[in-house]
Amino acid sequence: MHSLALLVLAVVALRVFHTVFRAWQRRHLPFPPGPPPHALIGNFLDLPTKLPWLTYTKWGIQYGGLVHVSVPGQHIVVVNSVKTAVELFDKRSHIYSDRPVSTMVRLLAAAIIMATLYRYEVQPTNDHFVALSESAMKKLSDAFFPGAVAVDTFPILRYLPSWMPGAGFQRYAAEARQLTKEMQEAPVKFVKQNMRDGMDSTSIVAKLLAANCYDEVAIQAVAAVAYAAGADTTVSSLASFCLAMALYPEVQKKAQTEIDTVIGTDRLPEFEDRPSLPYVEALYREVMRWRPVTPLGVAHASSEDDIYDSYFIPKGTTVIANVWAMTRDETIYYEPDRFNPDRFFTADGNLNEDATILTFGFGRRICPGRHHADATIWATIVSVLSTFNITKAKDATGKEINIDPKYSDGLVSHPEPFACSITPRSEMAKTLVQATTETYDL
Repeated sequence: MHSLALLVLAVVALRVFHTVFRAWQRRHLPFPPGPPPHALIGNFLDLPTKLPWLTYTKWGIQYGGLVHVSVPGQHIVVVNSVKTAVELFDKRSHIYSDRPVSTMVRLLAAAIIMATLYRYEVQPTNDHFVALSESAMKKLSDAFFPGAVAVDTFPILRYLPSWMPGAGFQRYAAEARQLTKEMQEAPVKFVKQNMRDGMDSTSIVAKLLAANCYDEVAIQAVAAVAYAAGADTTVSSLASFCLAMALYPEVQKKAQTEIDTVIGTDRLPEFEDRPSLPYVEALYREVMRWRPVTPLGVAHASSEDDIYDSYFIPKGTTVIANVWAMTRDETIYYEPDRFNPDRFFTADGNLNEDATILTFGFGRRICPGRHHADATIWATIVSVLSTFNITKAKDATGKEINIDPKYSDGLVSHPEPFACSITPRSEMAKTLVQATTETYDL
């Protein structure tokens, strides 16, 4: 018994020592490298508010795959490599699955999602619900990044009256709240009216309301997030596809040749054809890599202290996956700014194993609508390629109008408006498109 007691005491002592040692180690381990902080304000002046992924990528080149910055009361870690992202977000998802608390934030794609959620048919132009969602998303997106709004760094500023100089964020937040409220409530009111009229019992929102098991505010919020997240990101990806086809006509031609050879020209491609169209698959992957719709993903937060690669990451740290930097890693993607689907083929002509779409995120916080987005984007790309030619537009003299591929700021990055020409490939293609439209109208 005496020996057993000594053994138990020894085990307890070792555990206590280990706990104390880990606490001491954390206090004395360095944070990941990053730009040197300033007195009192840390890196507040260093945080970019416009196209932040470009600055974070430069920091990654200078400081490495893990970059640390701080502002008063907040640590921020930027992950610039796929390897580190997998280690933290996937293998340690129990630590890095929280979301940071922000004081400021609390048409084809639209048609598919709106029909599924609300059984609502999106209007071809000037659709009220679509415009409402786009306005709300723009407001929220512009205030999403750390440092974009001072109140996120200095929360005490929230108590400033909106009329005071420098408190414009108060008015901005009020406008965002109102837009978000309308975006959530208006489509659900539409569904409830249709239910009363006996016109809807199949949409997702109608089924949730009929079940009478859920709070209506929660239903509004979930449906609005599903719509806004799905429609906005899908539209951005498809716009990037059109931009790439106008800039890289040889890629478009190669994909169309594959479609014509495998499918023919008398029908539209179907999902069953996907395995038989490897170049189109590579083109889809390249669209998602070339211009990721969420260059910084959606920020995570650490739920406990952690040590990675001999660096200390405190509990509550905002952890950002710099997808832009990952898709620009020249050790993986040669000439990363060039649109080149061939990078996804092996030397023997088969698709390689690089099928991960980084913009869908990592770990427990991976995009729940990724399968829907994947199917929608692929189907649209292959259908457009089979029926249309996308080229640079021409001016009155017949000269091609040059395209400068610029992208917007914000959580979801869109191509800035550009001129292009979209024409049917043939009379048969025109007939197929018209037949599809007539079927949809019925």
